[in-house]
Amino acid sequence: MITIKKLSKIFRTEELETKALSEISLNINQGDFVSIMGPSGSGKSTLLNIVGLLDSASDGSYQLLNQEMVGLKEKDKSKARKENIGFIFQNFNLIDELSVYDNIELPLIYNNVPLAERKKKIEAIATKLAIAHRLKHHPQQLSGGQQQRVAVARALINDPKIILADEPTGNLDSKNGNEVMELLTDLHANGATILMVTHSDYDASFSQKTILMKDGMILSEKMNNRNVDVLVANSKN
Repeated sequence: MITIKKLSKIFRTEELETKALSEISLNINQGDFVSIMGPSGSGKSTLLNIVGLLDSASDGSYQLLNQEMVGLKEKDKSKARKENIGFIFQNFNLIDELSVYDNIELPLIYNNVPLAERKKKIEAIATKLAIAHRLKHHPQQLSGGQQQRVAVARALINDPKIILADEPTGNLDSKNGNEVMELLTDLHANGATILMVTHSDYDASFSQKTILMKDGMILSEKMNNRNVDVLVANSKN
């Protein structure tokens, strides 16, 4: 699904040149759940932004569904992003002035989905995420966990090929954070492809694989025991 080869990102000013990514190579297959970890400044958020087509690489190759993204025109990037990628952010990025229903509806409007189909899709995803009773509320009337569920609903509403999660539990207490991670686990079990940036070893343990980054490079990749245990348990059933 995602093939990255020798991808680099350099930020330049008149006085300084900073190499945020240094010849990163990475493969993510359909149905994978991958975490990226590393200290601040390691390049993990830069990598996520490039995968999400919110930023551009300076060099190298990034293919999404066998289409080269590096050097793509902005209008084509925007199209690829809308058709293939759903975002879940640490700060939820909900619009306070809009109801829960309207927040979830926005991506459908951008994609010119007809009104009747929009209503059907919103009601279905809200029911699935247990927020159907909150559709008329506004974000500030919800708990942090509920707000993140709304953000997840918005990310999923266009049936994206890949979900990008940037510190999805970063602003949540442990109870709400655990609910969000269990939700992501359920989505993955139902076939979702997820790439998540996190500082939390606990959150990363929900994924299949953890990639450790430092100084713009990948230091290591490891399979996670939690998922190995689940796979073993399933094989015995």
